[in-house]
Amino acid sequence: MLKLVGARIRVLRKEKGLSQEALGEKGGFHFTYIGQIERGEKNVSLINVAKIAKALDVDLIQLFAYVNEDIKVTEHETELNELMTLLRKANPQKIKLAKNIIKEILNNE
Repeated sequence: MLKLVGARIRVLRKEKGLSQEALGEKGGFHFTYIGQIERGEKNVSLINVAKIAKALDVDLIQLFAYVNEDIKVTEHETELNELMTLLRKANPQKIKLAKNIIKEILNNE
């Protein structure tokens, strides 16, 4: 399990174009610790897994996707995650505007 989760973290880190050092800085870890996690050498705590997910700007469940054949990130979940990423970067006024627009779209269906 440690190797599978570590490999998934490595894939996500590389997809984001981050080095181990950059991910470590974003998450508050030393880059050697990130390397140990990615190689499955460290039994990382859930708190640190959550910090890594935040540093990667992904939902926690994405760190466990594909570890088990039953867990897949669907296209729907990917779209929702992308929307959440955009909203997290927006200011409160734009978030409120987006919410109102989404409500209008969904109410008209």
